[in-house]
Amino acid sequence: MGYKTILVHCDADPRIAHRLAIAVELAKRDQAHLVGVHVQEPFEAPPMFAGSAAMGNLFALFEETAKTNLAAAEAAFAKAVKGTELKTAWRSEDGYIDARLPVHARYADLLVLGQSDPSAPSFAPLDLPETMALSTGRPVLVVPHVGAPAECGKTIMLCWNASRESARAASDALPLLQAASKVIVLCVDARSSNYGHGAEPGADVAAWLTRHGVKVTVQRDVAADSGVGSVILSRAADHGVDLIVMGLYGHSRLRELVLGGASRTLLANMTVPVLMSH
Repeated sequence: MGYKTILVHCDADPRIAHRLAIAVELAKRDQAHLVGVHVQEPFEAPPMFAGSAAMGNLFALFEETAKTNLAAAEAAFAKAVKGTELKTAWRSEDGYIDARLPVHARYADLLVLGQSDPSAPSFAPLDLPETMALSTGRPVLVVPHVGAPAECGKTIMLCWNASRESARAASDALPLLQAASKVIVLCVDARSSNYGHGAEPGADVAAWLTRHGVKVTVQRDVAADSGVGSVILSRAADHGVDLIVMGLYGHSRLRELVLGGASRTLLANMTVPVLMSH
């Protein structure tokens, strides 16, 4: 079992090399087909310039910038795959990224994206990772904007709350979990229940993973006043974790947007790659 088609989003972000290096490394592990995709969103004129003489200049500037961004993204992809002997493909199209990228992702096993950096000029919507996880039906590997080693996944933390989302994430991440040297199943504020965690939180999922050849240990923790997301980040640092696996939005998305939650905490503060599914 492995990822046979990996899709990587390519834009003009100067830090695109981080996500490309990880995508290439993952593709090399399973000799997967690696596909780079660039989506150019359409020109949207500022309302104050509509119908004015300046509109032509604005559109010309947009077209020139779009060509420059496409060339930069394609060059970065070509540089990343050069000499790897991987089977690759390059795709570029115009359209809204939240509508076009999911179409490509549904024909891949894994989508690799970069984390948005709110403090820097954005080349993609800030909520692109969560939008893709919710709309593609595929696992999304989000690479932090601060960078990460290309060979991630030696020590993995699986965030387990016995939900449908965490079960989906664990299944989607099996190729990575099986290849890891160590997998930590983290259960935060878990309660024994016949309808969720079972008699011993984490034991059932650990047994399932062990049958798949995963080297697994279980850690149970409490969030207290710090929040589940903060506990995950702290334990990841404590154990030298280089990849976090979690389900996205165990609560409703509206509740997470209003009250915050583990998903949003990790998306905003991640320091290692996060693989998420919904």
